[in-house]
Amino acid sequence: MRPSLDVEQLREFYRDQLLDDIVPWWMEHAIDREHGGICTFIEDDGTVVSTDKYMWSQLRALYIWSALYNRIDERPEWLDVARNIYDFVARFGRNADGDWNYWLTAEGDVVEGPTSIYSDGFAIMGMTEFARATGEQEPIEIALGTWESVRERLARPGSYLTAPYTVPEGAKAHGVSMIFSSVLYELGRFLEDEEIMAAGYDHALQVMDHFRRPERLCLLEYVGLDGSVLDGPEGRVVVPGHAIESMWFQMHIFEHRGEADRIAQAVECVRWHVETAWDPEWGGLFLAYDAEWQGPPAWEHADKKFWWVHTETLYALLLSYFHTGESWCLDWYDRVHRWTFEHFPIAEHGEWAMRLTREGERPEGLLSLLPLPIKDPFHTPRAFMMCIDLLGRMAAQTEGERE
Repeated sequence: MRPSLDVEQLREFYRDQLLDDIVPWWMEHAIDREHGGICTFIEDDGTVVSTDKYMWSQLRALYIWSALYNRIDERPEWLDVARNIYDFVARFGRNADGDWNYWLTAEGDVVEGPTSIYSDGFAIMGMTEFARATGEQEPIEIALGTWESVRERLARPGSYLTAPYTVPEGAKAHGVSMIFSSVLYELGRFLEDEEIMAAGYDHALQVMDHFRRPERLCLLEYVGLDGSVLDGPEGRVVVPGHAIESMWFQMHIFEHRGEADRIAQAVECVRWHVETAWDPEWGGLFLAYDAEWQGPPAWEHADKKFWWVHTETLYALLLSYFHTGESWCLDWYDRVHRWTFEHFPIAEHGEWAMRLTREGERPEGLLSLLPLPIKDPFHTPRAFMMCIDLLGRMAAQTEGERE
């Protein structure tokens, strides 16, 4: 049976995966109740290898447990975990200038300071969702302070660091506009602040008009500061998971603004990358490819299969179908769904493998997860929550058509 044939059954499938597998695994193995925050230097069987904490994982986890409380069920234990993470990051996460650190010890000592503007983006995301859960003002003040801290840097690509990645000289990274389009627009919507929403929308337009290249049927990971195509291999890097994830970010923004033409562009972009990134020999989606197929792309682990690429694609395909009703969306959804759930879930432990070989096998050891040697509770539960919500909208739409 095709997974997409029964919307209600598929919605219950995602609820079961989320509530019987993913969330319980993290609740059992990863919550640091002594120091605050969560453990992410952790093996598939729950063995904690190190209690150090990357800040962007902490801030994304703050979003997840707040979102579980906001979007799935108001369970006190989930809000307690969100509070536990919040207290840690609010106390230790920033330096004296308000910039977010990158890497801390369990006790909150700085291992590596503000070397990634991505941490600031995830801070805005986490603080917005936690404020939505609690109604408290302090997380909003932190989010607004972070926005003030990054706004000038965002206007000057090259003035900030992007660990664990490096941006080619004279270039800007799609990942930065991708993240800040979403987190700023959501913060602006939550606060009904038109200026912050406009800043997020500006990054959405950069994604669509600078990085998305219809003439090449792809979205480039790096372009020049003026949006031009870069010479050299870095200028040909395509990371389909980023492109697909970015497109559902933009669909959310354009749906709110009623921009149907832009939604259509985003849906088309999803299709380019699913069709091009699918491995015809082993199945699954590649991490990266060269836009002109001039050999291996300038991106690590390009032919490997990462969990997050597949979870983002599942949601993006359902969202594309919701907006267009085009059958290719569900054809590809079913293909990606089957491969994903046949390969990533780990039956003997719960939760998922985060990286597989090209052939779909699990490598040995935590350090195979470079560039960050961690297990991260973000993409899978977020995608499942998004799918649950969207499938509910699709079911309601179908029921309304019947009446």
